[in-house]
Amino acid sequence: MKNLKNLAVSALIISCVLVLNVSADVKLPAIFGDHMVLQQKSHVTVWGWADPGEKVTVKGSWQWTGKNDRADADGKWSVKIKTPKAKAGKALTLTVKGNNEIVLNDILLGEVWICSGQSNMQWSMARLGTDTVKQDIANAADSQIRLFTVERTFSTTPKDDCKGRWQVCSPETVAPFSATGYYFGRGLRKKIDVPVGLISTNWGGTLAEAWTSKETLADFPQFKEQLEMIDNPEQSEAARKEKFIQQLKAWDAKVAKTDIGIQQQWFQSKFDDSGWNEMTLPRVWAGTDLAGIDGAVWFRRETNLPPSWTKADLQLHLGAIDDIASVWFNGTPLGTTGGWNQKRVYTIPKSILRKGRNTIAVRVIDTAGEGGFSSAKDDMRIGPAGADVKTCSTLAGTWKYKLSHQGTVAALPAQRPQIHQNTPTTLYNGMIAPLLPFRIAGAIWYQGESNCYDPIGYRTLFPAMITDWRQKWNQGDFPFYYVQIAPFQYQPDSRRSQAVREAQLMTLDTVDNVGMATITDIGEQRDIHPVYKHDVGDRLARWALAKTYKQKDIVYSGPLYKDMTVEGSKIRVSFDYADGGLVAADSGLTDFEIAGADNKFVPAKAVIDGKTLVISSESVKEPVAARYGWSNWFMASLFNKEGLPASSFRTDDWPLE
Repeated sequence: MKNLKNLAVSALIISCVLVLNVSADVKLPAIFGDHMVLQQKSHVTVWGWADPGEKVTVKGSWQWTGKNDRADADGKWSVKIKTPKAKAGKALTLTVKGNNEIVLNDILLGEVWICSGQSNMQWSMARLGTDTVKQDIANAADSQIRLFTVERTFSTTPKDDCKGRWQVCSPETVAPFSATGYYFGRGLRKKIDVPVGLISTNWGGTLAEAWTSKETLADFPQFKEQLEMIDNPEQSEAARKEKFIQQLKAWDAKVAKTDIGIQQQWFQSKFDDSGWNEMTLPRVWAGTDLAGIDGAVWFRRETNLPPSWTKADLQLHLGAIDDIASVWFNGTPLGTTGGWNQKRVYTIPKSILRKGRNTIAVRVIDTAGEGGFSSAKDDMRIGPAGADVKTCSTLAGTWKYKLSHQGTVAALPAQRPQIHQNTPTTLYNGMIAPLLPFRIAGAIWYQGESNCYDPIGYRTLFPAMITDWRQKWNQGDFPFYYVQIAPFQYQPDSRRSQAVREAQLMTLDTVDNVGMATITDIGEQRDIHPVYKHDVGDRLARWALAKTYKQKDIVYSGPLYKDMTVEGSKIRVSFDYADGGLVAADSGLTDFEIAGADNKFVPAKAVIDGKTLVISSESVKEPVAARYGWSNWFMASLFNKEGLPASSFRTDDWPLE
């Protein structure tokens, strides 16, 4: 009997151990971790996963007792805990306990901000490269600023987690972080003296519709086809692929008519390129004789392959190329791809490989802005599939090049056969949804360049995206401060960016609790990425300090068009945010236009009269409308006393060309 009893006890112990072993550990999403910042003076939601029915307790070290929840049938749980006022320098812990226990250390209470958008928000401190920024990086150590970067990914459905981790701000951690985001956060720290948490979630070259949820985009007919593709990716794959193939053929045919490189077959191995110029790659075209070129430039070089490499397919890496790259290897086309920030990787079939000398030809088409090869040296290489950098042969170094076409070249067809980061909803699904409902103070946004293709649509799309985020976060109309895109020399005869700036200006009137940082004075004619991110972050911080944190005596906006009156042969324009008066640039007031009833604008003279501006032209005796900075590229000449620039504007509402 005693033995039977012992066996029974042993069996019970074993069964308990087995039960414990199969129980799932309590898990937290990546946004919760050591060194994080939780929003102060609020009710913070903490969530995660556990076994269905498992009890989970969450307790901050500032609390007497924790809050409990039981995981639902899907294993999800969430609790809300109250956070007190921040105390600078005081690190706390957060304990989450179920079948297991998680203790998060070095937690601060403070102000948490989302930093999102496209490349100008993504642009890192290290990438700016100026002496001032290098000094700022060296002096960046601040244990009261915490940084979290969401790893870039896209998804057809909302994800419940992302990849990333909180880091204490230091020279090492700030270097790869968003420069605009960091300067914004640093500006807050200096004034409000509480910890600041910055969540960087951005992707270069992306569209606002990609950052917006499916539910909101359902109200926009222009996205119907793409949303259907998301819902039925396999069903529509064949049709999409066929459509894209036809578009690509039409594009190739159009470009071939103007590109002498195609006509003379510069891609052939035996083509004589002895008279071509030379350039060391990788590099962008600024500072070379290709600076400012929009058009097609061919690059060629030879590479020697060892005999063993010709027995299997190889991979050709060329890094990121701005904007469109077509590649040939030994005269055989490997493919054409677009996207200025997309790294190019091509498979070279073994059937076209040769022992010894092989020829690579690359046609680079730059449609606007800066062109060239923008990656690191290690990104240009050739070698066996999957081989590391050390195993491969470098392609960095001397290439020969020649311009084959100058002028506007048609961009690749927009409709691609695959779902990617610019497919509507995919970035919201992959890089915003995983953050919900992490408590935040607000969001800053720097995007719009990629939506210049439809500036009129941006008037409703952008406000809809803001409303969408607020609804999904479910914490009211939180502050949303954004950057009005800078002037830039887009394609010739393409008047688009000023209309996007206008759409962003309109958003101030159509959406509550928003603010716009104007940067018409720091654009760069041939670089879509202005280097002065310190000013951008500072101007965003001004909005937050004045409107969110109620700091006194902060001028947070440049002059914004208010209204106009016709006074004989002149137009008088008044502005908001001009209380201290208007100021002209040292070079005087420029980029003003005036028109009569014929709708024909001519250059105009502008004169400051107190807080107003008087615009006139001798050739327009009965004016009805005036404009300022109404072009893709101009440099601000109108400011307020604080030195903040005026937004471009127009007094008319005539249909845009």
